Amino acid sequence: MRPVFGDRARTLGLSNRPHFALVGVLRIPEVQTSPWISLSRRVLFAVGLLFAAALVVYVGRDGYHDNAGDPLGFLDALYYATVSLSTTGYGDIAPVTAEARLVNIVIITPLRILFLIVLVGTTLGVLTERSRQAFKIQRWRHSVRNHTVVVGYGTKGRTAIDAMLGDNVQPADIVVVDTDVVALDAAANAGLVTVHGSATQSDVQRLAGVQNASSVVVATNRDDTAVLVTLTARELTKSAKIVVSIREAENTHLVRQSGADSVVVSSETAGRLLGIATTTPSVVEMMEDLLTPEEGFAIAEREVESAEVGGSPRHLGDIVLGVVRGGVLARVGEPEVDSLEAGDKLLYIRRAAK
Repeated sequence: MRPVFGDRARTLGLSNRPHFALVGVLRIPEVQTSPWISLSRRVLFAVGLLFAAALVVYVGRDGYHDNAGDPLGFLDALYYATVSLSTTGYGDIAPVTAEARLVNIVIITPLRILFLIVLVGTTLGVLTERSRQAFKIQRWRHSVRNHTVVVGYGTKGRTAIDAMLGDNVQPADIVVVDTDVVALDAAANAGLVTVHGSATQSDVQRLAGVQNASSVVVATNRDDTAVLVTLTARELTKSAKIVVSIREAENTHLVRQSGADSVVVSSETAGRLLGIATTTPSVVEMMEDLLTPEEGFAIAEREVESAEVGGSPRHLGDIVLGVVRGGVLARVGEPEVDSLEAGDKLLYIRRAAK
């Protein structure tokens, strides 16, 4: 058997690695919170531990006694928990009155806890970050379903994600796969789950959850890479919708044979818009408006309502462009869609929400 070198060795068997070994390869976005909220949570947790320890001591107070031989009250138990949890211990000087012990609990102990938080908090945060990421990866891999995997976070990938977010897709439902660390950092900062690796390898796609995804967007820079990524994705999932962007139209049949449901030829599409813009620039402006879901008009899809069954799509209140029947698109005006049927879907123009 030939030895395995380089990136292939690093990514081989990713889906079978333990979760802690995936930290750095698979990144789950952090929920950003105020540092004051984080500090308050730590203080409340420390206070909770203090009272829990005091309750334990108070319940078993018959096994404790002070230097004067008096029975312990709850204040004594709280004092004992305070000096114990704060690692103060017992010394020659100790408060003997209730007032002094109350001052020790109310003032000295919070200052001591705050000191420990400032001194140890950063170190503990660094030490526990890897463990927290491992737990988050484990939880994410067990729960991720019906998401969208975007291969490539270049200009095309970012624009595709912006369009999905504009259509109210949640960032948590998008996974980005790329080999560029800088691009993945940008995706993570946008709140997206990221996977570092080449999507031409099935193990990297499994780690991204392609087998459980509802759709896969292939936005690579090379057509041959797009074909291989598509072929690998279709091997992992038979149900997900695969949308592929390529540069040359002559490769369209290769991508479709590899399993793509939709193919977008980026160079020809841009060329057509450039040609149209020379004579009718307002048409290009309207096309841009339709492709921008956040403002103006947008192309949307909806189910045919029961009251619309049997009617013509040209007589509806919406401006209908086409009818999808049995997964096949028919344009308005074609005889077979003059009468709407139950289960049809309408492609129409809607006003985008501001």
